[in-house]
Amino acid sequence: MKAKVAVLVSGAGTNMAALLYAAKAETCPYELVLVASNDPDAAGLKIAEAEGIATWARTHKGINRDAFDMLVDEQLRAAGAEFIALAGYMRILSDDFVGRWTGKMINIHPSLLPLYKGLNTHSQAIEAGDRFGGCSVHIVTPGVDEGPVLAQTPVAIIPGDTVESLARRVQFAEHQLYPATLAAFVMRERSPEFLRGRVRELAMALPEADEVVSHGMPCFGIAKGKKFAYFTEDHHGPNSKEGGKVAILVKISGADEQAALIELDEDRYYRPAYFGDGWIGIRLDLGDTDWDAVGEWLRKSWLAVAPKKLAGLMGVADEF
Repeated sequence: MKAKVAVLVSGAGTNMAALLYAAKAETCPYELVLVASNDPDAAGLKIAEAEGIATWARTHKGINRDAFDMLVDEQLRAAGAEFIALAGYMRILSDDFVGRWTGKMINIHPSLLPLYKGLNTHSQAIEAGDRFGGCSVHIVTPGVDEGPVLAQTPVAIIPGDTVESLARRVQFAEHQLYPATLAAFVMRERSPEFLRGRVRELAMALPEADEVVSHGMPCFGIAKGKKFAYFTEDHHGPNSKEGGKVAILVKISGADEQAALIELDEDRYYRPAYFGDGWIGIRLDLGDTDWDAVGEWLRKSWLAVAPKKLAGLMGVADEF
């Protein structure tokens, strides 16, 4: 299943078009479900419409920033978007909007970040005597152009370059870089390495947690004590019921809770082979993992095996 991406534009939409045409390849892991704009006259909207992509536009003028961003958010969620790609979207986003899409929104910027955030990047690079300009794709955070950089392409500055000539070559680089980076970005939440790292981060933050390998799987327990979570990656082979799944196994109260969870969402929850009724498997490779919920599952599983004294200390900490 392809990841669903919405693109926000304000103008010509050339980077949006690069993403759109890359998405036409059968092997591309994402599809565009909406192109939205704060300018109803943005040329990028016409490209999207001609290619059969849903569009939405409304001017931001006269509307409070938070209120406008809420309107945009409603459209994105109605379209089923899982990720957002900013492509020449000339609006500073509200902190609330960025917070709602934490880790799900990326932007392309015409400089080699952290150099030259904001506007007029090409003139700054030329005036500084830099050998290279370029472009960067980064995760969007509340600070303008301050999020973690995912990928960059340097573009040589040629003697006699003008802002216009450099900008044209950087744009070529952007059209190559953005689709490839977006493809990798939407796939990383299905990558076992990424998922294992997130689980490890959450599990090892619990008191006295340690990590070992058991049954061929990374597992987490209380030091010199019982195990409270396992990370499984195709552990039983591709032809088994669990084959191909990337998941965590955590402790639960018993068969009734296990059955209720599986009935609630049989694609996400399953009964792990060889572990019995006291455990539940939770898939992490569906592309929509709620990491706060995973953290809570790990915490509850930790509490189920923690010595009373240690669990009591956790309870005291929670009160503060």
